Amino acid sequence: MKIIGIDSSGLVASVAILEDGIVTAEYTTNYKKTHSQTLLPMLETIKDMTQLDMGSIDAIATASGPGSYTGLRIGSATAKGLALALDKPIVEVPTLEGLAYNLWGTGELVCPIMDARRNQVYAGVYEFDPELKTVIEGCAIGIEEIVERLNEFGADTIFLGDGVPVYREIIESRAGFNYKFAPAHRAYQSAASIATLGAEYFKAGKAIKGDEHAPVYLRKSQAENEGPKHFEV
Repeated sequence: MKIIGIDSSGLVASVAILEDGIVTAEYTTNYKKTHSQTLLPMLETIKDMTQLDMGSIDAIATASGPGSYTGLRIGSATAKGLALALDKPIVEVPTLEGLAYNLWGTGELVCPIMDARRNQVYAGVYEFDPELKTVIEGCAIGIEEIVERLNEFGADTIFLGDGVPVYREIIESRAGFNYKFAPAHRAYQSAASIATLGAEYFKAGKAIKGDEHAPVYLRKSQAENEGPKHFEV
């Protein structure tokens, strides 16, 4: 089985190829260029390096949200374009589940947090028993509230995601449980995780046609919340 993984839901742009349970290539960047500039050239690079016949892939797994509105739209458009051009299905992998999958096998709770601005995060809580299991469904939530909910569990927890550097001090000041932060090589989005978890979902029959895919935002964009602006002339 061959799966292409795509994740542009946050600051990181990442693409990967998974073939028969082996990650044959992954290209991940966390720098200043926009995802629209990076995703397709990155995919083209790893395709050429692995001599991948795009027609031989079984599905495209993509981070389906939540996350950056612009990033999700770019990732969604890329996945849909590939799916329609190649006549292949899409496997939607919730972004927070993909992040949690970076830490597969840990005995601690895993809490991915993505900065949603205005003191909010996109967050969920997961455990491995032995497969990925949802403890708290992904949601848009105040950072203090998710920490308080974790206080109720009182279990050892690992935090990861781009919300960690933004809200680390709040976590440290409010957490009444043992916690740690994921190391740098596991802290952010990885298309290899999206592809690997996507392969499991694909085998379980969780694939859709390309034109059926749409990202999940969880809340309206800032522009939509503020409504139209009126200017005096």
